[in-house]
Amino acid sequence: MKNLTVLIEKEYVQMLRDSKIIWLPVAFILLGAIQPVVTYYLPAILEELGGSQGIIIDPSMTVQKGSEVLASTLGSQFDQLGLMILAISMMGIIQTDKANGMLAFILTRPVNVTSYIGGKVVTNYLLAAFSVTIGYFTSYLYVNYLFTTVQFSHMLTGLLFYLVWILFIVSFTTLISTIFHSQGIIALISIVFLIGCRMIVGLSPIIDQVNPASLSKHAMEILITGVVNPNTVGNVLLTFVGVLFILLVTYYWILLKKFDHE
Repeated sequence: MKNLTVLIEKEYVQMLRDSKIIWLPVAFILLGAIQPVVTYYLPAILEELGGSQGIIIDPSMTVQKGSEVLASTLGSQFDQLGLMILAISMMGIIQTDKANGMLAFILTRPVNVTSYIGGKVVTNYLLAAFSVTIGYFTSYLYVNYLFTTVQFSHMLTGLLFYLVWILFIVSFTTLISTIFHSQGIIALISIVFLIGCRMIVGLSPIIDQVNPASLSKHAMEILITGVVNPNTVGNVLLTFVGVLFILLVTYYWILLKKFDHE
Protein backbone atom coordinates (compact mmCIF):
# COMPACT_ATOMS: atom_id res chain seq x y z
CA MET A 1 0.00 0.00 0.00
CA LYS A 2 2.89 2.36 0.79
CA ASN A 3 4.46 1.69 -2.64
CA LEU A 4 1.12 2.36 -4.34
CA THR A 5 0.76 5.67 -2.52
CA VAL A 6 4.27 6.73 -3.50
CA LEU A 7 3.64 5.82 -7.15
CA ILE A 8 0.34 7.74 -7.17
CA GLU A 9 2.10 10.81 -5.76
CA LYS A 10 4.82 10.43 -8.42
CA GLU A 11 2.23 10.30 -11.19
CA TYR A 12 0.44 13.41 -9.96
CA VAL A 13 3.72 15.31 -9.73
CA GLN A 14 4.47 14.34 -13.34
CA MET A 15 0.97 15.37 -14.43
CA LEU A 16 1.48 18.73 -12.76
CA ARG A 17 4.80 19.21 -14.53
CA ASP A 18 3.20 18.35 -17.87
CA SER A 19 0.24 20.65 -17.06
CA LYS A 20 -2.08 17.72 -17.85
CA ILE A 21 -3.86 18.26 -14.57
CA ILE A 22 -4.84 21.69 -15.92
CA TRP A 23 -5.41 21.40 -19.67
CA LEU A 24 -7.39 18.13 -19.62
CA PRO A 25 -10.19 19.46 -17.36
CA VAL A 26 -10.21 22.72 -19.35
CA ALA A 27 -10.61 20.77 -22.59
CA PHE A 28 -13.66 18.95 -21.25
CA ILE A 29 -15.14 22.14 -19.83
CA LEU A 30 -15.01 23.58 -23.34
CA LEU A 31 -16.51 20.41 -24.83
CA GLY A 32 -19.28 20.48 -22.24
CA ALA A 33 -20.14 24.10 -22.99
CA ILE A 34 -19.98 23.81 -26.78
CA GLN A 35 -22.91 21.44 -27.28
CA PRO A 36 -25.69 23.40 -25.49
CA VAL A 37 -24.42 26.80 -26.66
CA VAL A 38 -24.11 25.78 -30.31
CA THR A 39 -27.44 23.94 -30.23
CA TYR A 40 -29.19 26.98 -28.78
CA TYR A 41 -27.70 29.59 -31.12
CA LEU A 42 -27.30 27.50 -34.29
CA PRO A 43 -30.72 28.41 -35.79
CA ALA A 44 -30.03 32.12 -35.32
CA ILE A 45 -26.51 31.78 -36.73
CA LEU A 46 -27.71 29.92 -39.82
CA GLU A 47 -30.53 32.38 -40.36
CA GLU A 48 -28.13 35.33 -40.07
CA LEU A 49 -25.58 33.81 -42.43
CA GLY A 50 -28.14 32.51 -44.89
CA GLY A 51 -30.17 35.67 -45.29
CA SER A 52 -33.49 35.52 -47.09
CA GLN A 53 -32.23 32.75 -49.38
CA GLY A 54 -30.61 30.73 -46.64
CA ILE A 55 -31.44 27.42 -45.09
CA ILE A 56 -34.92 27.08 -43.62
CA ILE A 57 -34.64 25.99 -40.01
CA ASP A 58 -36.95 23.32 -38.71
CA PRO A 59 -38.86 24.95 -35.81
CA SER A 60 -38.59 21.69 -33.82
CA MET A 61 -34.83 22.31 -33.51
CA THR A 62 -35.46 25.27 -31.25
CA VAL A 63 -37.61 23.37 -28.78
CA GLN A 64 -35.29 20.55 -27.80
CA LYS A 65 -35.55 19.34 -24.24
CA GLY A 66 -32.64 19.89 -21.90
CA SER A 67 -32.25 16.14 -21.37
CA GLU A 68 -31.80 15.60 -25.11
CA VAL A 69 -29.15 18.29 -25.36
CA LEU A 70 -27.26 16.95 -22.34
CA ALA A 71 -27.39 13.45 -23.81
CA SER A 72 -25.99 14.79 -27.08
CA THR A 73 -23.06 16.22 -25.12
CA LEU A 74 -22.09 12.65 -24.23
CA GLY A 75 -22.73 11.25 -27.70
CA SER A 76 -21.50 14.10 -29.89
CA GLN A 77 -18.69 15.64 -27.82
CA PHE A 78 -17.34 13.26 -25.18
CA ASP A 79 -17.64 10.07 -27.26
CA GLN A 80 -15.89 11.62 -30.24
CA LEU A 81 -13.46 14.47 -29.67
CA GLY A 82 -13.38 13.80 -25.93
CA LEU A 83 -12.46 10.16 -26.48
CA MET A 84 -9.63 11.18 -28.82
CA ILE A 85 -8.32 13.68 -26.28
CA LEU A 86 -8.28 11.02 -23.56
CA ALA A 87 -6.48 8.48 -25.75
CA ILE A 88 -3.85 11.01 -26.85
CA SER A 89 -3.33 12.27 -23.29
CA MET A 90 -2.67 8.72 -22.05
CA MET A 91 -0.79 7.21 -25.01
CA GLY A 92 2.50 7.46 -23.13
CA ILE A 93 1.17 6.23 -19.80
CA ILE A 94 3.58 3.25 -19.81
CA GLN A 95 5.35 3.66 -23.16
CA THR A 96 7.29 6.66 -21.83
CA ASP A 97 8.64 4.63 -18.91
CA LYS A 98 9.65 1.86 -21.30
CA ALA A 99 11.43 4.25 -23.64
CA ASN A 100 13.52 6.03 -21.00
CA GLY A 101 14.26 2.89 -18.98
CA MET A 102 12.26 4.05 -15.97
CA LEU A 103 10.08 0.94 -16.03
CA ALA A 104 13.09 -1.37 -15.78
CA PHE A 105 14.50 0.82 -13.01
CA ILE A 106 11.27 0.88 -11.01
CA LEU A 107 10.86 -2.88 -11.21
CA THR A 108 14.36 -3.39 -9.79
CA ARG A 109 13.22 -1.53 -6.68
CA PRO A 110 11.01 -3.09 -4.00
CA VAL A 111 7.95 -2.31 -6.13
CA ASN A 112 5.73 -5.04 -7.56
CA VAL A 113 4.01 -4.91 -10.93
CA THR A 114 0.56 -4.67 -9.32
CA SER A 115 1.47 -1.45 -7.49
CA TYR A 116 3.02 0.00 -10.64
CA ILE A 117 -0.03 -0.67 -12.80
CA GLY A 118 -2.36 0.37 -9.99
CA GLY A 119 -0.60 3.70 -9.60
CA LYS A 120 -0.83 4.38 -13.34
CA VAL A 121 -4.48 3.40 -13.74
CA VAL A 122 -5.75 5.02 -10.53
CA THR A 123 -4.13 8.41 -11.17
CA ASN A 124 -5.08 8.58 -14.83
CA TYR A 125 -8.62 7.38 -14.18
CA LEU A 126 -9.19 9.90 -11.39
CA LEU A 127 -7.95 12.71 -13.63
CA ALA A 128 -10.06 11.50 -16.58
CA ALA A 129 -13.13 11.04 -14.37
CA PHE A 130 -12.67 14.50 -12.84
CA SER A 131 -12.26 16.08 -16.27
CA VAL A 132 -15.34 14.34 -17.68
CA THR A 133 -17.37 15.18 -14.57
CA ILE A 134 -16.51 18.88 -14.56
CA GLY A 135 -17.20 19.10 -18.29
CA TYR A 136 -20.49 17.27 -17.82
CA PHE A 137 -21.56 19.59 -15.00
CA THR A 138 -20.66 22.58 -17.16
CA SER A 139 -22.95 21.26 -19.87
CA TYR A 140 -25.64 20.57 -17.26
CA LEU A 141 -25.56 24.18 -16.05
CA TYR A 142 -25.75 25.57 -19.58
CA VAL A 143 -28.57 23.17 -20.48
CA ASN A 144 -30.62 24.16 -17.44
CA TYR A 145 -30.10 27.84 -18.28
CA LEU A 146 -30.76 27.67 -22.03
CA PHE A 147 -33.24 24.80 -22.22
CA THR A 148 -35.52 22.87 -19.90
CA THR A 149 -34.34 21.63 -16.51
CA VAL A 150 -32.83 18.15 -16.26
CA GLN A 151 -33.57 16.24 -13.08
CA PHE A 152 -30.46 16.05 -10.92
CA SER A 153 -31.00 12.35 -10.14
CA HIS A 154 -31.14 11.50 -13.85
CA MET A 155 -28.04 13.56 -14.52
CA LEU A 156 -26.09 11.91 -11.71
CA THR A 157 -27.16 8.36 -12.60
CA GLY A 158 -26.19 8.88 -16.22
CA LEU A 159 -22.80 10.22 -15.15
CA LEU A 160 -22.07 7.21 -12.93
CA PHE A 161 -22.71 4.78 -15.78
CA TYR A 162 -20.67 6.88 -18.16
CA LEU A 163 -17.69 6.89 -15.79
CA VAL A 164 -17.58 3.08 -15.99
CA TRP A 165 -17.07 3.48 -19.75
CA ILE A 166 -14.26 5.95 -18.97
CA LEU A 167 -12.64 3.30 -16.76
CA PHE A 168 -12.59 0.91 -19.70
CA ILE A 169 -11.04 3.61 -21.92
CA VAL A 170 -8.24 4.21 -19.41
CA SER A 171 -7.59 0.49 -18.90
CA PHE A 172 -7.54 -0.31 -22.62
CA THR A 173 -5.20 2.59 -23.44
CA THR A 174 -2.90 1.41 -20.64
CA LEU A 175 -2.74 -2.06 -22.19
CA ILE A 176 -1.97 -0.72 -25.68
CA SER A 177 0.67 1.59 -24.21
CA THR A 178 2.26 -1.46 -22.58
CA ILE A 179 2.38 -3.56 -25.75
CA PHE A 180 3.47 -1.04 -28.40
CA HIS A 181 6.47 1.29 -28.52
CA SER A 182 5.28 4.14 -30.77
CA GLN A 183 2.98 6.71 -29.19
CA GLY A 184 1.43 7.42 -32.58
CA ILE A 185 0.52 3.74 -33.03
CA ILE A 186 -0.78 3.58 -29.46
CA ALA A 187 -3.06 6.58 -30.00
CA LEU A 188 -4.24 5.29 -33.39
CA ILE A 189 -5.09 1.79 -32.17
CA SER A 190 -6.82 3.10 -29.05
CA ILE A 191 -8.89 5.68 -30.93
CA VAL A 192 -9.90 3.32 -33.75
CA PHE A 193 -10.87 0.50 -31.39
CA LEU A 194 -12.76 2.65 -28.89
CA ILE A 195 -14.63 4.66 -31.53
CA GLY A 196 -15.34 1.35 -33.30
CA CYS A 197 -16.92 0.05 -30.09
CA ARG A 198 -19.05 3.19 -29.94
CA MET A 199 -20.11 2.90 -33.59
CA ILE A 200 -21.41 -0.67 -33.29
CA VAL A 201 -23.64 0.16 -30.33
CA GLY A 202 -27.22 -0.75 -31.22
CA LEU A 203 -26.39 -3.29 -33.93
CA SER A 204 -27.27 -6.30 -31.79
CA PRO A 205 -28.62 -6.76 -28.24
CA ILE A 206 -26.06 -9.50 -27.64
CA ILE A 207 -23.15 -7.33 -28.75
CA ASP A 208 -24.50 -4.41 -26.73
CA GLN A 209 -24.51 -6.54 -23.60
CA VAL A 210 -20.75 -7.18 -23.80
CA ASN A 211 -19.78 -3.87 -25.38
CA PRO A 212 -18.49 -1.34 -22.78
CA ALA A 213 -19.45 1.53 -25.09
CA SER A 214 -23.10 0.60 -24.58
CA LEU A 215 -22.83 2.26 -21.17
CA SER A 216 -22.70 5.60 -23.00
CA LYS A 217 -25.97 4.74 -24.73
CA HIS A 218 -27.53 3.68 -21.41
CA ALA A 219 -26.42 6.98 -19.85
CA MET A 220 -28.07 8.89 -22.68
CA GLU A 221 -31.26 6.84 -22.34
CA ILE A 222 -31.42 7.61 -18.63
CA LEU A 223 -31.14 11.33 -19.35
CA ILE A 224 -33.85 11.27 -22.01
CA THR A 225 -36.33 8.78 -20.54
CA GLY A 226 -35.43 8.76 -16.85
CA VAL A 227 -35.59 4.96 -16.88
CA VAL A 228 -32.69 2.55 -16.33
CA ASN A 229 -32.52 -0.14 -19.00
CA PRO A 230 -32.75 -3.63 -17.40
CA ASN A 231 -29.66 -4.68 -19.38
CA THR A 232 -27.55 -1.89 -17.88
CA VAL A 233 -26.56 -3.79 -14.73
CA GLY A 234 -25.34 -6.76 -16.74
CA ASN A 235 -23.44 -4.44 -19.05
CA VAL A 236 -21.76 -2.80 -16.06
CA LEU A 237 -20.72 -6.15 -14.58
CA LEU A 238 -19.34 -7.42 -17.89
CA THR A 239 -17.43 -4.16 -18.34
CA PHE A 240 -15.79 -4.62 -14.96
CA VAL A 241 -14.89 -8.16 -15.98
CA GLY A 242 -13.39 -6.78 -19.19
CA VAL A 243 -11.39 -4.19 -17.25
CA LEU A 244 -10.09 -6.89 -14.91
CA PHE A 245 -9.07 -9.05 -17.87
CA ILE A 246 -7.27 -6.11 -19.52
CA LEU A 247 -5.37 -5.35 -16.31
CA LEU A 248 -4.38 -9.01 -15.95
CA VAL A 249 -3.04 -9.05 -19.51
CA THR A 250 -1.13 -5.83 -18.76
CA TYR A 251 0.27 -7.36 -15.57
CA TYR A 252 1.52 -10.55 -17.20
CA TRP A 253 2.86 -8.68 -20.24
CA ILE A 254 5.07 -6.54 -17.98
CA LEU A 255 5.94 -9.47 -15.72
CA LEU A 256 6.99 -11.83 -18.51
CA LYS A 257 8.50 -9.24 -20.84
CA LYS A 258 11.14 -8.23 -18.30
CA PHE A 259 11.83 -4.80 -19.75
CA ASP A 260 15.45 -3.75 -19.85
CA HIS A 261 17.10 -0.43 -20.42
CA GLU A 262 17.22 0.28 -24.12
